[in-house]
Amino acid sequence: MKRLHVAGLVLTLGLLQSAVAADPAADITTALQKVTTGEHRSTENIARNHYRHPVETLSFFGIRPDMTVVEISPGGGGWYTEVLAPFLRAQGRLIAANYDSSSETEYYRVNAAKYLDKLKSRPNLYDQVSAIDFAPPKKSELAPEGSVDMVLTFRNVHNWINTGNEQQVFAAMFKALKPGGTLGLVEHRGKPGMNVKEAAKTGYVAEAEVIRLAQQAGFKLVDKSEINANPKDTKDYPKGVWTLPPTLEEGDKDREKYLAIGESDRMTIKFVKP
Repeated sequence: MKRLHVAGLVLTLGLLQSAVAADPAADITTALQKVTTGEHRSTENIARNHYRHPVETLSFFGIRPDMTVVEISPGGGGWYTEVLAPFLRAQGRLIAANYDSSSETEYYRVNAAKYLDKLKSRPNLYDQVSAIDFAPPKKSELAPEGSVDMVLTFRNVHNWINTGNEQQVFAAMFKALKPGGTLGLVEHRGKPGMNVKEAAKTGYVAEAEVIRLAQQAGFKLVDKSEINANPKDTKDYPKGVWTLPPTLEEGDKDREKYLAIGESDRMTIKFVKP
C-alpha cells in the first residue's frame, strides 16, 4: 500500500509540474503543498512544517521545478530533501552537498551513510539526487562555476563559524551560482550585538553578521522575511538553541516550557549573485 501512495505522489507531482510550466504563479505553491504533506514523509517530519514553513520559505526564495539547486548539509535525515527532491525530480536537479562520507569524525561518517541509505530506499523519489561530499577546507567545491540556479542552506552558518570556514563556504556558494542566481538562507537568529564566536557556540548568529558575510563574498541582499520568526525565543538557554525542540537537550527538565516556546527564532534571507 505504501508503494501505491508513493507512486501516486510521483504521478501527482508530474501533473503539477506540467501545470507549473503553464502557470507558474498559480501552481508552484500547490506543488509544494502536495509534497510537504506527502505519504513519503513521517508524521514527525510533517509536524515540523508548522515551524519550518517549507512552502512559504521556498516560495519566498523563488524556487521553480526546472532549477538546478544545491542543498547544503541536509544531514542524516534529509528533512528538506524530502521536499526538494520530488519537487525538482522531473525537470530540475538537486545536488546534496552533505557530510564527508570518509571523515575521521564518526558523526559525519554515520550521518553521511544514513543520508545515502535514505536516497537508496526510495529511488522513485530520490534517484535524481546528486550527493557529494562537502567538507571545507579540503572539500569545498559545490558545482562547476556558474552552473547553479539556487543554493539553499538551513541553519548551518553557526557551524561554519565554529569551524572557521564561514568565508570559504560563502565563497563556494557564490562561485557555484550563475549570475542572477539565488542564495536562500535560514539561520537561528541571535540578538543584535552578540559576540559572533560565542553566540555561534550556542547555535545563534546575529542577522547583521550573516548579511556581512554574504556581502563580503559578493552577494547582494534582495529581501528578508519573518516567515520563520519566533518572538517567544529568548535565546539564553543552558544548552543553547538545542535546548528548544526538536532536540530538547535538557530532556524532561522544563520540557513543557520549551515545547511552549517552540523551535528557534530564525532569519530568512534572500541574496542574489549579481
